[in-house]
Amino acid sequence: MSFIGKTALITGASRGIGRAIALELAKQGADIGINYVSNQEQAQSLSQEIQALGRKSILLPASVAQEEEVKRMFNSFVEAFGKLDILVCNAGIVRDNLILRMKAEDFMEVIRVNLIGTFLCMKEAGSLMLRNRYGRVVAVSSITGTLGNIGQANYAASKSGMIGLVKTFAQEFAKRDITANVVVPGLIETDMTNKLTAETKEKFLSCIPKKRMGTPEEVAKMVAFLCSEEAAYITGDTFSIAGGM
Repeated sequence: MSFIGKTALITGASRGIGRAIALELAKQGADIGINYVSNQEQAQSLSQEIQALGRKSILLPASVAQEEEVKRMFNSFVEAFGKLDILVCNAGIVRDNLILRMKAEDFMEVIRVNLIGTFLCMKEAGSLMLRNRYGRVVAVSSITGTLGNIGQANYAASKSGMIGLVKTFAQEFAKRDITANVVVPGLIETDMTNKLTAETKEKFLSCIPKKRMGTPEEVAKMVAFLCSEEAAYITGDTFSIAGGM
């Protein structure tokens, strides 16, 4: 696979899975737009790593849940790179609680960032990609979106909604050589999973035939494949990266 001459915007790119995706695409030749909200130091560190690989990068601070900020982000990206080839929707938050204890605002905030944020970014990207008659979109969902999980009704709903959203986008844009797919990570070693208790981790690991957590780099390699020319005939599908969970 080669992404020389391609440009990619990754939301939530400053750490974890997003960071691994940005580095994987950069290693294979892509210039990268790094979206983040508050982790400026980590975003700058990532940008330096990408530039050390001989690729261009731009920092794009923005909340994907705010339409005007999303529009400004995409305008800045195009001003810097001239076009958009790849969009990876990775930004996400959690506000966990049992349904009976969950505040409506906590439910809606997760939906706004994870699902509506994905919609806003895909809408802007779709418009740009239509002009070029080319594009690759990958959304990072979660195994929680397909299985559900106690205490994560809002997160599960948002990640499940992303799957339906991407499948619809794929059908609407397929004729213009624009593909859209979903990756569904299971238990991956990130800051988010590091906050889990040992008991909770053991519970999840007992459901994983591979008997280990996955790595952000393993998710990134699947994303890179779906963004490549080798995956040109794959669209509207979901790919689980969960060790058989």
